[in-house]
Amino acid sequence: SLPSPLGPDGGLRFRRGTLLHRLLQHLPNVAPERRIAAARRWLERTAPDLDLETREQLAAEALGLIADPAFAHLFGPESRAEVPIAGAVGSVAVTGQVDRLAVSTDSVFVLDYKTHRQAPANESQVPEVYLRQMALYRALLARAFPGRTVRCGLLWTEGPRIMELSDAALDRFVPESNPPARG
Repeated sequence: SLPSPLGPDGGLRFRRGTLLHRLLQHLPNVAPERRIAAARRWLERTAPDLDLETREQLAAEALGLIADPAFAHLFGPESRAEVPIAGAVGSVAVTGQVDRLAVSTDSVFVLDYKTHRQAPANESQVPEVYLRQMALYRALLARAFPGRTVRCGLLWTEGPRIMELSDAALDRFVPESNPPARG
């Protein structure tokens, strides 16, 4: 028998990441007292082949992140899911979709979900392609929201955990004609 191209778990890690991504996209729009029931119903419809324990764990992970006071601003009423972004940073054309964008009077926080990778232990292990992506997003958002500090983070769905990226890590990837804007 050949090994699965999706890994020893047959792709369950990827599927879990995708399901968690969708829960985090939609649950913040549901009233807090109705979120657990909404998560359970959605998982029952979307992933009926997963056992109840796995579905409950996924719901608990999503709800735990949304309810965590450290991340409340990322999932609160001033945040939006799946926000399109486009523009140019220097000579680089940028188009994408921000998984979560939280805007306040003095800051902007952009969060991108990483569902198909093992979470790195620290920022120095984050693949350069992700740092470049977030640096470009930060540059575009700094122009869109002048005078506000733009912060970036990655949500690793394996875990799950949120890793805020430092300016130093991102500054290396900003084209010279667009230095980072600080608030």
